[in-house]
Amino acid sequence: MIAVTPSPAERIRLAERLDGVAPLLLVADLDELRRLISASPRLGSEPSAGAPAGTTTANEDDTLLIDSARSTARIRGREIGLTRLEHDLLACLTTEPIRAWSYAELHHAVWRDEGRERKADVQSLVKRLRRKLHELGTGVAIDVVRGVGFRLTDHQQPKVSGS
Repeated sequence: MIAVTPSPAERIRLAERLDGVAPLLLVADLDELRRLISASPRLGSEPSAGAPAGTTTANEDDTLLIDSARSTARIRGREIGLTRLEHDLLACLTTEPIRAWSYAELHHAVWRDEGRERKADVQSLVKRLRRKLHELGTGVAIDVVRGVGFRLTDHQQPKVSGS
Protein backbone atom coordinates (compact mmCIF):
# COMPACT_ATOMS: atom_id res chain seq x y z
CA MET A 1 0.00 0.00 0.00
CA ILE A 2 1.31 3.47 -0.87
CA ALA A 3 0.12 6.54 1.04
CA VAL A 4 0.95 10.08 -0.09
CA THR A 5 0.51 12.88 2.42
CA PRO A 6 2.65 15.94 3.18
CA SER A 7 1.70 15.86 6.86
CA PRO A 8 4.19 14.05 9.13
CA ALA A 9 1.46 13.63 11.76
CA GLU A 10 -0.82 12.01 9.19
CA ARG A 11 1.96 9.62 8.09
CA ILE A 12 2.50 8.59 11.71
CA ARG A 13 -1.25 8.14 12.20
CA LEU A 14 -1.50 5.99 9.05
CA ALA A 15 1.48 3.87 10.11
CA GLU A 16 -0.18 3.24 13.48
CA ARG A 17 -3.57 2.40 12.00
CA LEU A 18 -2.18 0.09 9.32
CA ASP A 19 0.44 -1.58 11.53
CA GLY A 20 0.84 -5.15 10.36
CA VAL A 21 -2.02 -4.98 7.84
CA ALA A 22 0.13 -4.78 4.73
CA PRO A 23 3.49 -3.47 3.54
CA LEU A 24 3.24 0.29 3.66
CA LEU A 25 5.14 3.00 1.79
CA LEU A 26 4.60 6.49 3.21
CA VAL A 27 5.76 9.45 1.12
CA ALA A 28 5.32 13.20 1.37
CA ASP A 29 4.52 13.79 -2.29
CA LEU A 30 4.56 12.20 -5.74
CA ASP A 31 8.04 13.58 -6.46
CA GLU A 32 9.39 11.62 -3.49
CA LEU A 33 7.65 8.49 -4.77
CA ARG A 34 9.19 8.98 -8.23
CA ARG A 35 12.65 9.40 -6.65
CA LEU A 36 12.14 6.20 -4.67
CA ILE A 37 11.09 4.21 -7.69
CA SER A 38 14.02 5.41 -9.76
CA ALA A 39 16.60 5.48 -6.91
CA SER A 40 17.38 1.83 -6.47
CA PRO A 41 16.57 -1.51 -8.07
CA ARG A 42 16.74 -3.02 -4.56
CA LEU A 43 13.80 -0.98 -3.27
CA GLY A 44 11.65 -3.21 -1.12
CA SER A 45 14.23 -5.99 -0.92
CA GLU A 46 14.81 -5.63 2.81
CA PRO A 47 14.26 -9.20 4.06
CA SER A 48 12.73 -8.43 7.47
CA ALA A 49 10.64 -5.48 6.49
CA GLY A 50 7.71 -4.38 4.44
CA ALA A 51 8.03 -1.68 1.83
CA PRO A 52 10.53 0.99 2.89
CA ALA A 53 9.88 4.69 2.70
CA GLY A 54 12.72 7.10 2.05
CA THR A 55 15.49 7.11 -0.45
CA THR A 56 18.62 5.07 -0.85
CA THR A 57 22.14 6.26 -1.32
CA ALA A 58 24.61 4.96 -3.86
CA ASN A 59 26.06 2.64 -1.22
CA GLU A 60 23.19 0.70 0.39
CA ASP A 61 25.36 -0.13 3.43
CA ASP A 62 25.61 3.58 4.28
CA THR A 63 21.84 4.04 4.40
CA LEU A 64 20.22 4.31 7.80
CA LEU A 65 17.34 1.84 7.88
CA ILE A 66 14.55 2.29 10.39
CA ASP A 67 12.62 -0.95 10.74
CA SER A 68 9.27 0.00 12.26
CA ALA A 69 8.06 -3.58 12.55
CA ARG A 70 11.06 -4.56 14.70
CA SER A 71 11.66 -1.08 16.20
CA THR A 72 15.33 -1.05 15.22
CA ALA A 73 17.76 1.18 13.37
CA ARG A 74 20.50 -0.36 11.24
CA ILE A 75 23.48 0.83 9.23
CA ARG A 76 26.52 -0.98 7.83
CA GLY A 77 25.47 -4.29 9.37
CA ARG A 78 25.13 -2.82 12.87
CA GLU A 79 21.75 -2.61 14.57
CA ILE A 80 20.28 -1.04 17.71
CA GLY A 81 16.92 -1.46 19.35
CA LEU A 82 14.70 1.58 19.76
CA THR A 83 12.02 2.23 22.33
CA ARG A 84 8.63 3.28 20.97
CA LEU A 85 9.34 6.89 21.85
CA GLU A 86 12.81 6.82 20.24
CA HIS A 87 11.39 5.18 17.13
CA ASP A 88 8.55 7.70 16.85
CA LEU A 89 10.92 10.65 17.32
CA LEU A 90 13.37 9.35 14.71
CA ALA A 91 10.54 8.53 12.29
CA CYS A 92 9.12 12.03 12.75
CA LEU A 93 12.48 13.74 12.21
CA THR A 94 13.20 11.66 9.09
CA THR A 95 9.91 12.56 7.40
CA GLU A 96 11.33 16.01 6.64
CA PRO A 97 15.03 15.88 7.56
CA ILE A 98 15.92 19.50 6.84
CA ARG A 99 12.88 20.92 8.61
CA ALA A 100 13.20 22.43 12.07
CA TRP A 101 10.62 20.79 14.34
CA SER A 102 9.25 22.72 17.30
CA TYR A 103 9.07 21.19 20.75
CA ALA A 104 5.26 21.22 20.56
CA GLU A 105 5.23 19.44 17.18
CA LEU A 106 7.66 16.79 18.39
CA HIS A 107 5.76 16.32 21.64
CA HIS A 108 2.50 15.89 19.76
CA ALA A 109 4.03 13.46 17.22
CA VAL A 110 5.74 11.29 19.83
CA TRP A 111 3.46 11.44 22.88
CA ARG A 112 0.31 12.17 20.84
CA ASP A 113 -1.06 14.84 23.12
CA GLU A 114 -2.21 18.27 22.09
CA GLY A 115 -1.45 21.56 23.76
CA ARG A 116 1.57 20.39 25.68
CA GLU A 117 5.07 21.62 25.11
CA ARG A 118 7.14 19.75 27.65
CA LYS A 119 10.62 20.68 26.52
CA ALA A 120 12.26 18.50 29.15
CA ASP A 121 10.53 15.37 27.77
CA VAL A 122 11.71 16.12 24.25
CA GLN A 123 15.22 17.07 25.35
CA SER A 124 15.63 13.87 27.36
CA LEU A 125 14.42 11.72 24.49
CA VAL A 126 16.68 13.54 22.01
CA LYS A 127 19.64 12.94 24.31
CA ARG A 128 18.97 9.18 24.47
CA LEU A 129 18.42 8.95 20.71
CA ARG A 130 21.60 10.93 19.98
CA ARG A 131 23.57 8.49 22.12
CA LYS A 132 22.13 5.48 20.28
CA LEU A 133 22.76 7.01 16.85
CA HIS A 134 26.34 7.81 17.89
CA GLU A 135 26.87 4.22 19.14
CA LEU A 136 25.53 2.96 15.84
CA GLY A 137 28.00 5.17 13.97
CA THR A 138 25.45 6.71 11.63
CA GLY A 139 26.84 10.21 11.21
CA VAL A 140 23.24 11.39 11.60
CA ALA A 141 22.90 14.23 14.09
CA ILE A 142 19.96 15.81 15.84
CA ASP A 143 20.80 19.48 16.04
CA VAL A 144 19.24 22.21 18.13
CA VAL A 145 17.62 25.01 16.17
CA ARG A 146 17.78 27.91 18.56
CA GLY A 147 14.37 29.27 19.46
CA VAL A 148 12.57 26.52 17.53
CA GLY A 149 13.43 22.95 18.46
CA PHE A 150 15.38 20.27 16.61
CA ARG A 151 16.38 19.20 13.11
CA LEU A 152 17.90 16.00 11.74
CA THR A 153 21.11 16.73 9.87
CA ASP A 154 22.91 14.48 7.47
CA HIS A 155 23.20 14.28 3.73
CA GLN A 156 21.86 10.74 3.55
CA GLN A 157 18.13 10.12 3.62
CA PRO A 158 17.10 7.40 6.14
CA LYS A 159 14.72 4.71 4.98
CA VAL A 160 11.75 3.71 7.11
CA SER A 161 10.64 0.13 6.58
CA GLY A 162 7.69 -1.76 7.92
CA SER A 163 4.68 0.00 9.30
